[in-house]
Amino acid sequence: MKILQIMAGGMHGGAETAFVDMCIAMYEAGQNVEVVTRPNPIRVPRLEQAGLKVHTLAFGGRLDIYTPWAIGRIIRRSEPDIVQTWMSRAAQKTPNWRTTRTSKRYYNFARLGGYYKLSHFKTMDYFVSITPDLKRHIEETGGIEPRKVRHINNFAETEDNIVPVTRESLQTPEDAIVILTLARLHESKALDVAIKALKDLPDVYLWLAGEGPLRAELEALARDAGVEERVRFLGWRSDRAALLQAADICAFISRIEPFGTVFAQSWANETPVIVSDAEGPSQFCRDGEDSLIVPKDNVSAFVEAVRKLQASPELKEKLIQNGLKRYRGEFTKEQSVKAYLEYYSDVLEAKI
Repeated sequence: MKILQIMAGGMHGGAETAFVDMCIAMYEAGQNVEVVTRPNPIRVPRLEQAGLKVHTLAFGGRLDIYTPWAIGRIIRRSEPDIVQTWMSRAAQKTPNWRTTRTSKRYYNFARLGGYYKLSHFKTMDYFVSITPDLKRHIEETGGIEPRKVRHINNFAETEDNIVPVTRESLQTPEDAIVILTLARLHESKALDVAIKALKDLPDVYLWLAGEGPLRAELEALARDAGVEERVRFLGWRSDRAALLQAADICAFISRIEPFGTVFAQSWANETPVIVSDAEGPSQFCRDGEDSLIVPKDNVSAFVEAVRKLQASPELKEKLIQNGLKRYRGEFTKEQSVKAYLEYYSDVLEAKI
C-alpha cells in the first residue's frame, strides 16, 4: 500500500512525535510511506535516517497557495492509495481527489487528536479519532457518517536499544524520589502545578523533559518557590524510555489533554503514573487500578497522590502491573498499525 503522510507541525510537541513514530512504524511494517512536513531539525532527520522519503513545505497561512499546489504535485507524482493528514493545517492544505483528478483514485484520511473545527477538514473523506469522545465530536459537530469515523488508539512504544539515564548525569541524588514529566512547556500541560508541589515534597526532584514557550516562566517559578535546586529542565529529549525507567513516578497532569500518549508510555515502561482528570486520560485511566487520578489544577491533591505512592510499595506495584496489562492489551505499535491498515483496506476494498 502506498501512503502519503502529511503534517505541518510545530517545532516540538506530542502530536509531532506521534506522527514520526507512526510514519516509521508503517514503513517498518512493509508499507510504502512518503512524508510531507515542515522543515524541522528533529523530525526530518529522524524520518530520513529511518529510510523514508521526506518532502518539506512551508505550510503557511491563508496566502500560502504554493503548499497546496506542491502537495497536489507530490500526489500526482507518487500516486498514493491513501493520504493521511495530521491536525488541521495539513488537512486545509491537502487537495482531495475531486480536485486533482489523478488517474489513480486516492482517499484522504484526517487523524484528529483534538477538538478541532470540522470546517477545517472539508477535503477529507474519512476520519480517525484517538479517543471515543473525539469520535462523537467528529460525528456530531461535523455531521460525519459514523461509518466514516473510526477510533484508533495512539501506540505507546518508545525507543529500542535504550542507553540508561543515570541520576548522576542529571545532578540528582541516588536516594531522591524523581518525578518525570514528558510534555511541551505550555500552559495546557500544568507543569506549574508540579513545580509548586515540590514545596511540600522536600525529598522529591522534578525532571521536566520538553521545550516550549513557558520555559523562562517556569524557571522563574522554580526560583521564586525556592525549589530551583530540585528542578531539572532537560530540554526536548528523544530518550523517553530511558527517562521513564530512571524515574520513580511519571506526572501527566494537564489542564487540557484530548488524549495524552504519555500515560500509556508510562504503562509500557512500568513507571507508575499520576494523571489529571483531563478529557483524554479520564477516558482511559482507572484511578487506583492502573494510575492515580487527581483533579486538574489541584496542587494539594497532586502532593497527596505522590505521598500515597511513596507510602505504599504495594499500590505502586499494583499500578505497574495493571498498567502493563493495559498497554499490552490496547496500546502496542502492532495493534495500532494493524488498525490503521485495516481501515485503509476497508475503504480501498469498498467495504465502508
